[in-house]
Amino acid sequence: MTAPPMPAAHGWFVTGTDTGVGKTRASVALLRALRARYARCVGMKPVAAGTEPAPDGGERENEDVLALRAASTACVPAALDNPVRLHDAMSPHLAARRAGRTIEIEPLVAAYRALALQADAVVVEGAGGFLVPLSDTLTGADLAAALGLPVILVVGLRLGCLNHALLTRDAIRQRGLTLAGWIVSRLDPAMPEQDANVDYLRRQLDVPLLADWPWQPDVDPGTLVMQLPPEPALDAA
Repeated sequence: MTAPPMPAAHGWFVTGTDTGVGKTRASVALLRALRARYARCVGMKPVAAGTEPAPDGGERENEDVLALRAASTACVPAALDNPVRLHDAMSPHLAARRAGRTIEIEPLVAAYRALALQADAVVVEGAGGFLVPLSDTLTGADLAAALGLPVILVVGLRLGCLNHALLTRDAIRQRGLTLAGWIVSRLDPAMPEQDANVDYLRRQLDVPLLADWPWQPDVDPGTLVMQLPPEPALDAA
C-alpha cells in the first residue's frame, strides 16, 4: 500500500560526517534562520542517546533535544519531537539494547507526520553519522529515506573528512534523497590546508555551501549565521 503524502510543512534532515561534528549547532542555526520566514518552526530529534540530569532534579533530558526546543517557536509534546530517548551515550542500537527496546522506523515517521501538522517548518536532526545503526537491521539512512526530506550535510573539517563527506554524499544519493546543502564545521584549528579542503569539497559536492564556521567550541549556536537551503517540495513522499 502506498504511504500517504507527508503533511505540507517544509522539512529538512540534518546529518553529519560523524558524531560530534556540529549537527545540533547546524539545526539550531537553521531553526533560528527559518524563524524569519515561518511562524511555527520546530526541531525534532527522533532518536537521542545520552541524557543529563535535569537542573531541577526532574526527569533526565538530552542536551541536543533541549537546544532544539529552545530554538523552536512552537511547543509540542515530547513524544513528537523526541520519540526515542535513551539513557546511554553510545550507538543507538546498543543504547536501545541496554534499555530493552527496539527502534523501529514506522513510529518515528508517524511522529514526524503528527509534528508536521503542527508546524510550518521542521528541522530533523539525525543521530550520529548518516549510517549510524538504529538496530541490527536499520540505520539512520533508513529513517532519512522513509521521511524523504532534503538532506543538509555537516562536514566536520578534520583529517579524513574528504573521504567521509564523499561517502556520505554517495549514501544520501543512493537512497534517492536530495542533498540540499552542506555546512563546514572547522573542528581542528591545527589542520593544514583547511581552505584547500573546503574548495575541493565545494567542487565535489556541487550543492550550496550554507555556512563555513570557524573553530569556536563555546559559541552560542544562536549567533551562527547560515544561508537558508533551497525550499523543499511540499509533496515529498
